[in-house]
Amino acid sequence: MKKLKLLALLAVFLLFGLIITNYMVSYQAKDYIYKSTSSIPKNKVGLLLGTAKFLSNGNINLYYSYRINAAVALYKSGKIEYILISGDNGSKSYDEPTTFKTDLIARGIPENKIFLDYAGFRTLDSVIRAKAIFGQDSITIISQQFHNERAIYLAKHNEINAVAFNAKNVQGRYGLKVQLREYLARAKASMDVLFNVEPKFLGQQIEIK
Repeated sequence: MKKLKLLALLAVFLLFGLIITNYMVSYQAKDYIYKSTSSIPKNKVGLLLGTAKFLSNGNINLYYSYRINAAVALYKSGKIEYILISGDNGSKSYDEPTTFKTDLIARGIPENKIFLDYAGFRTLDSVIRAKAIFGQDSITIISQQFHNERAIYLAKHNEINAVAFNAKNVQGRYGLKVQLREYLARAKASMDVLFNVEPKFLGQQIEIK
């Protein structure tokens, strides 16, 4: 019985920690999140955070589609000049940045305005590499709000001036599942900040001009 009580207390403690961390990340990002192209400040580079184009069932990933829409809206409104696509290219058969690039070009974004970061394995990597590799001290992050908040949190703790533009969110059961996972992702992000975790890869600098 005592063991069960200890486990229950531990579970409550962990849940409380997740809730506090989630609130902290949202609070620190709240003044840097924008929902309209008319109000967001202009930045040279928009950092488009990668995701898979298709779900495991073969359907289009709405997170992907909505991020494409958001990046196009920012570019065409003149609020960014370049789009830096950062995503996972962990194998020859999986290449998030190139997939995004192809669809952005099809939507009218000039190829010479697109840069690719193939080592954006995590949000931490994408944010830090935008500065360390691509030389950007100020960026506009493009993703859904829950993701943007975590990216802003990481940017601020790595001395990057960042704002974020919210792509449309995904509703329903799939959207809820992703947002529940976000609680754990935010806990991991806070640990990364605490221990000054670096990206998996750095490498040669690439100038965006």
